[in-house]
Amino acid sequence: MTSSTHLNPDIVVRFAPSPNGLLHLGHAYAAMVAHDFARARGGRFLLRIEDIDGGRSRPEFVRAILDDLRWLGLDWDRDVIFQSARLESYAAAADRLKAMGLLYPCFCTRSDMRQLQEDGPQPEGPDGPIYAGTCRHLDPELARKRAVTEPHSWRLDVAKAAAISGPLRWTDERHGEQSSDPERLGDVILVPKDMPAAYHLAVTLDDARDAISHVVRGDDLFASTDIHRLLQALLDLPTPTYFHHPLLLDENGGKLSKSRGSASLSVLRTAGEDGYRLVQELRAGIFPVGISLSQA
Repeated sequence: MTSSTHLNPDIVVRFAPSPNGLLHLGHAYAAMVAHDFARARGGRFLLRIEDIDGGRSRPEFVRAILDDLRWLGLDWDRDVIFQSARLESYAAAADRLKAMGLLYPCFCTRSDMRQLQEDGPQPEGPDGPIYAGTCRHLDPELARKRAVTEPHSWRLDVAKAAAISGPLRWTDERHGEQSSDPERLGDVILVPKDMPAAYHLAVTLDDARDAISHVVRGDDLFASTDIHRLLQALLDLPTPTYFHHPLLLDENGGKLSKSRGSASLSVLRTAGEDGYRLVQELRAGIFPVGISLSQA
């Protein structure tokens, strides 16, 4: 952590990795873009650890994240923020949405979802097949009784929520003014069966709590912003400005990811590579062989 004097303290940007694996080059690029965005405007740069997935988050990955960022020369302001310290706020927001009649219990399992796909193609959204709304049509009293004994998640009735919020807009400094269309993602899960909150709910609440003025993140999350904008309207939260940056791609044109086994920063760091030079090359658009930048 560093403390510094800022020319514009109203500018607040964050980098928010999940400690469920080691950071890779794509994370280095995302952290660098967010860090430089804040520093170029005299603003603050925060580090938030999104560690509410108790089944996958590991302390050793948290330590590696901190070591990797220091190795890259990317400093942050204030103490590190941990989502796991904010579970009560997520539960309170979910209860508020339930009281508004906007969340419904979903009992569908992964096998149920696969069966739906086998029964016939489902509408496609930006992130894959859109949920068919099976449990949205359950009798409310029956759903209430089942929820007492059966595992379930809680989904947002997006059409109902959008009818309450009315038309919404948000601004992206790279892509311009946007008209929000949350229904293209379908009824997203806000409270999973095995976690206190899903990404959509937690990140929206946290960005408001941390007074984030500019959400700087990858283009892969561009479509998710429509849901976040909807939640901001429903929960009376401020709307930040967004900046969705290009992604680093591997030799096959796929996004670098932990699940795809992309080379970790920890390996480079322990091998004696120069992290500061790596960031300087990323800033200059110089990427390792086989790595390219998306053009979307």
